[in-house]
Amino acid sequence: MDSMELYELWCKKAVDDPDLRKELLSVNGDKDAIEDRFYRDLEFGTGGLRGVIGAGSYRLNVYTIRRATQGLADYIKGSFEKGSAAIAYDSRIKSDVFAKEAASVLAANGIKVYIYKELMPTPMLSWAVRYFKCSAGIVVTASHNPAKYNGYKVYGEDGCQITLDVANTVIGKINDVPMFGEYSAKKMPFEDGVKSGMIEYIGQEVIDAYLEEVSKHGVHTELVADSGLKVVYTPLNGTGNKPVRAILKKIGISEVTVVPEQENPDGNFPTCPFPNPEIKEALAKGLELCKTVKPDLLLATDPDCDRVGIAVPDKNGDYVLFTGNEVGALLLEYICAERTANGTMPKDPIAVKTIVTTDIVRKICEEYGVKMIEVLTGFKFIGEQIGLLEKKGEENRYIFGFEESYGYLAGSYVRDKDAVVASMLICEMAAFYRTKGISLLDAREALYKKYGNYVHTQKSFQCEGASGMERMKEIMTDLRTDPPKEIGGLKVTATADYIASEKIDIATGEKTAITLPKSDVLSFFLEGGASVIIRPSGTEPKIKAYYTTIGDTREAAAALEEKLSEDFKRILGF
Repeated sequence: MDSMELYELWCKKAVDDPDLRKELLSVNGDKDAIEDRFYRDLEFGTGGLRGVIGAGSYRLNVYTIRRATQGLADYIKGSFEKGSAAIAYDSRIKSDVFAKEAASVLAANGIKVYIYKELMPTPMLSWAVRYFKCSAGIVVTASHNPAKYNGYKVYGEDGCQITLDVANTVIGKINDVPMFGEYSAKKMPFEDGVKSGMIEYIGQEVIDAYLEEVSKHGVHTELVADSGLKVVYTPLNGTGNKPVRAILKKIGISEVTVVPEQENPDGNFPTCPFPNPEIKEALAKGLELCKTVKPDLLLATDPDCDRVGIAVPDKNGDYVLFTGNEVGALLLEYICAERTANGTMPKDPIAVKTIVTTDIVRKICEEYGVKMIEVLTGFKFIGEQIGLLEKKGEENRYIFGFEESYGYLAGSYVRDKDAVVASMLICEMAAFYRTKGISLLDAREALYKKYGNYVHTQKSFQCEGASGMERMKEIMTDLRTDPPKEIGGLKVTATADYIASEKIDIATGEKTAITLPKSDVLSFFLEGGASVIIRPSGTEPKIKAYYTTIGDTREAAAALEEKLSEDFKRILGF
């Protein structure tokens, strides 16, 4: 069917949600608006769905949720003798509705469902899957995207986002499910599922067990209560408010001031249109409150509480934001140094990072005798490494993993980035250094003095709609067929293509195999240890470029990064 035929079908069949009916009527006669909603299906990627909330096959709504869940149900029934699934959801618009729709489809297919009574962080979905030994899990979230988006992420029985092979199987099952008609998704009323016992609410004991497990991964929690640490915290109108405050209280931090405008759940995110702790604008209200409270630390978690950002005061009382790479490197250094000092470092420890995450990790790992494993972008690949260790009974070797986009995990109790444990460790680290008369700014400077002045930045380029998708493909094709010989005045010394699975030395032509799974990523290695990496986002309509520079000073490295990014922007045509 073409877009207009699909639109007419939806006008007849999509009658369950009044909001969708209203939207469909509002675009009647608007060819461009109809085309945008129906020109393709919302794609189930390697981890699930993410898209704009609304009417149409290229939108997230009760019908696309039901169809995806039926495909997942068919996979579970074909792979497990007695299937079960856990479900969590965040504060976004219709998250609770979509979560209950998914539960209703699973229950109608004879699959036992465990669902949280209220919104919960994404890592607590991973915890529930593992706690109940489920076959799969679903969390309804669009993470840190703007309010118009929502999403649907699928997890495997290990509590990690599903593997590429499983994702491909689920996609095949989904493709066999029509949106409407006799063979569309099965469904039972949610309350009937609860009454029959097929849908069960997750109790407080599961939440308490999670918080207890998180608290085990502190290094110096005994010092926190007497440190006098003051914290301003914002959950950015998301799921972190209760669990983050609970874990901070549990380790002895009593002076926590929550940003009032961003304390309660609100999927419209009225004071932070981009609820992403990676960007300064999202922290504006928190930074404003810091002027009055004057805390040692500003802490911000994204709406599904799997990422965390921080700001700390300088000597003038102004608050300085740290990057995800800086926080991750500081945490790794702290964990390695203090676990080594107190005798809790495991034998043959392992840390994991993604290919776009700071290479300062290599030097930290060398310093402490830690094996570093590098994986593709996406925390599920870090979780996968923990799973491989678990199969060998060696999961205790894993000490820390992180990615540059503000995601961190210590411990193997969940298989996704966890802003609850990260918030705890960041506060503990700040408290520990405070007892030594050291600020986090001091600790950061000491890190760079010890290992070198690394500067890492990430720039994104929006590529909305059908034309945007085509533009991203063209950019990656052009870079493969005609790669730049230099960027920002620095010669390209080697390239790595993660689809072709090979790295090429430009001077010798020597090719080295890349053993990671195939992925649409290109790396350009430059003189002086600099690099540029580019990839289309797997979750947002944008293409991302990652820049690394190393300099004799922070200023020199930053100036070189600016030169690189400006020239690469020109090469991309933006």
